[in-house]
Amino acid sequence: MNMFASTTLVGDARVADGKLHLDREGAYLIAALPDADADLATGGRRDPNSSARALREKLLADPHRPGYHFVIPEGTGMPFDPNGAIFWKGRYHLFYIFQDRRGHNWGHVSSTDLFHWRHHPTGLVTGMFSGNAFVNKDGRPTMCYHQVDQGNAMAVALDDDLNEWVKLDSNPITPKTQPGDPHHGKYRSWDPYGWLEGDTYYAIFGGENPGLVKAPSLAGEWKYVGDFLANTVPGVSINEDVSCADFFRLGNQHMLLCISHRLGCRYYLGEWKNEQFHPHFHEMMSWVDHTFFAPESLLDDRGRRIMWAWVFDYPGFKMRTDHGWSGTMSLPRVLSLDGAGRLRMEVPEEIERLRYNGRSLSRVNVPADADLPLESLRGNSLELRLELHAPEARQVGVKVCCSPGGEEQTLIYYDAADRKLKVDTTRASLIEGPRTVEAAPFTLGNDEPLQLRVFVDKSIVEVFANGRQAVTRRLYPSRADSLGVRLFSTGAPAIATTVEAWEMSPSNAF
Repeated sequence: MNMFASTTLVGDARVADGKLHLDREGAYLIAALPDADADLATGGRRDPNSSARALREKLLADPHRPGYHFVIPEGTGMPFDPNGAIFWKGRYHLFYIFQDRRGHNWGHVSSTDLFHWRHHPTGLVTGMFSGNAFVNKDGRPTMCYHQVDQGNAMAVALDDDLNEWVKLDSNPITPKTQPGDPHHGKYRSWDPYGWLEGDTYYAIFGGENPGLVKAPSLAGEWKYVGDFLANTVPGVSINEDVSCADFFRLGNQHMLLCISHRLGCRYYLGEWKNEQFHPHFHEMMSWVDHTFFAPESLLDDRGRRIMWAWVFDYPGFKMRTDHGWSGTMSLPRVLSLDGAGRLRMEVPEEIERLRYNGRSLSRVNVPADADLPLESLRGNSLELRLELHAPEARQVGVKVCCSPGGEEQTLIYYDAADRKLKVDTTRASLIEGPRTVEAAPFTLGNDEPLQLRVFVDKSIVEVFANGRQAVTRRLYPSRADSLGVRLFSTGAPAIATTVEAWEMSPSNAF
């Protein structure tokens, strides 16, 4: 029985050759909408209990469904942007886009530990697209979001569980301009980011050369200030697409976290002054493709800036719809700046509560140009901690999800010649998935060891290197025995002074 019988287009989005194509404003396909009346267990008869049970069993049996990355509870989220992230009254709240017959809606979950999530009623429905959360002058959580077919808009929470919301009657906040106005036709109305500064509300409107708007009140008259970016940085056009914007103070600088539909996830560092952002640095967070996409962050009660991103499925956007779900978030990342003003990224310490069956190895010698199997470390739901010393090696790292004969394996390593952290999935699966080498800029100092934290979760791997670089990739091993872990070093031997591993307890309900 086909649960995904209908296909709807938004704007000019379409699927061709297994790839998603976007219209000029970055609209996405609403693909594979579930039939609300279908029942997996009863051939179409309405039986909500058996239908829910059958779906749960189907999802639990899926070997590629992650266990401790947040995953859509059912159905499809395309896009599956994290949105409206806010720490409120002791809980982390995260919203996400999903689709049904009402169109784009925001699902809602909350947590006290960033990994175990409680599902909330869906209070923001029909036409909800990307946006953020902030606290307004009345001390109430407020969403600044894009209302499909209307423009950018606002909604205010009515209760402290953030279950009930009211969309403002004054929506949209997109300023109305006339020919002759210097701002007329210059800015686009999509993917807004709103905030309160002093007595003034501001919002960034996404698009090429994004615009800045402001108003004295949420329901007041919103006016264009002008260009949000005061300047560009070398190698990035001032007209590069800025979508899914997230703008905040980080240390003694400001960060603009965003995507470009052409480049993927990226960020700027710079100075916010005189109602403009003056960036001086730019870097990517996804390189070979757009796997890591649509970032969103919040500030918690400990002063931590924590972000998530949507992690794309492969191949294209259709493969997961055959399995009844599509929508995976990255692990949360804690962002900070070091003493030199460079970005650092770590996984929140709360993830350690998921560890069990810990194992460690004492000093391990890794021969040159050979794999060293770690027979006691196996699995596809793992955390690995490694410290590798290999000052003369060309490449040094670890292989995960290895089949016994090496037919399937994913390589994670430092390439000294390229000065990059690489994740090679060209042999990750015999049947499907990305066959690429992701390569992130990364340099080890003289005599600096390579310190890796590797998180394997069924069809996703996330790698953090020395606290200052991170890479996220999808992989879909086809063999049940692709569970091995191996160390390797090319060109010279290496010494692993730290080898620790834990199995990771699933935190998703199913």
